[in-house]
Amino acid sequence: MTIRATNQPRARVIPLRPFPAAPGPAPAREPLWRDLVGDVLRRERLSQERTLKDVADAARISMAYLSEVERGRKEASSEVLAAAARALGLSLADVLALAQGELIRLSGARSRSTGQHGRLAGPLGTVRLAA
Repeated sequence: MTIRATNQPRARVIPLRPFPAAPGPAPAREPLWRDLVGDVLRRERLSQERTLKDVADAARISMAYLSEVERGRKEASSEVLAAAARALGLSLADVLALAQGELIRLSGARSRSTGQHGRLAGPLGTVRLAA
């Protein structure tokens, strides 16, 4: 049996694993919202010298879940974030505003260090976030 050459285009093969990255500095990773919010919650809790158990009990959420939210392991619902914020004496808007400031700070530092001039501001000159 012989194999005949055909004029049909060959099928494109898509590799299962991405090609290795070129040597050099790794591209800067965009900050994740859950990491920023978790950092804000943890920073506020520690500044008040309160324990995870104390804040979790006041928020009526499990200590393990609050820990995972603070470490950026869980994407908490707005209800959970609001409860944690109230337990810390803050509003949900306060927590989101603090996270927004951190996002702007980190994004600004990243764009300056990589020479990118990404647009951070919305149509009215501020970043607007919906909860």
